Amino acid sequence: MAIPTSPKERNLNAAAVVPAAGRGERLGPGAPKALRELGGVPLLVHAVRALARSRAVGLVVVAAPPDGVAAVAALLDDHGIPGKDVRVVAGGATRQESVRLGLAAVPEDVDVVLVHDAARPLVPVEVVDAVVDAVRGGAGAVVPAVPLADTVKRVAPDPSGGPEAVLETPDRSSLRAVQTPQGFRREVLAAVHARAAAEEAAGGPPPATDDAGLVERFGGPVVAVPGHEEAFKVTRPLDLVLAEAVLARRRATDGF
Repeated sequence: MAIPTSPKERNLNAAAVVPAAGRGERLGPGAPKALRELGGVPLLVHAVRALARSRAVGLVVVAAPPDGVAAVAALLDDHGIPGKDVRVVAGGATRQESVRLGLAAVPEDVDVVLVHDAARPLVPVEVVDAVVDAVRGGAGAVVPAVPLADTVKRVAPDPSGGPEAVLETPDRSSLRAVQTPQGFRREVLAAVHARAAAEEAAGGPPPATDDAGLVERFGGPVVAVPGHEEAFKVTRPLDLVLAEAVLARRRATDGF
């Protein structure tokens, strides 16, 4: 299956898929990570609102836990996303499957599709717009990315948890930490997910954790645009503390 390389003249409005069917256990026991509260509002609601702030995004599809579709739909209705079409579908057992199921709910004539982590609640609208603009400009796959602040070492992992041998120190000037939303031409994203599903069914590579990585796996080009330090992922308890601080500052200065 070839990856399409040239855009079609169709509907360039964007839709966004938010996989939110996982539990995110590194954040600790309790509700699924997407439903943990930040400033009294679930992370998922913040993430959907962040996408909806972009004029380019007309539809947001949330892939929820299969047994929680009605509850997630009611949650989003309660909080309200005015002027946007928000749909909730059943997600899958993996992030990759959830994205594929969310993509299936996007109308066929929508050519720009974003995939965004529910655990990145504070992504600024300018990052969303930059990703959409890059896809509209002809890129098949786009990631927002930021330079690394820390020196990075490649090591030989030690399953026992002991000291690990350092193999090399990559030049961090050419390394980037990748964020979401990642953006794709619809036909590119659909092609790589169909191919990945076929390979998985045949006992191939494990599910991907990154949609741009699927494009790379199958030989497609990916480009990076500037991300933002506030688009970090809430994964561990300390991330939630930082997110609360960022949200408090926004509310004090911007009426966020």
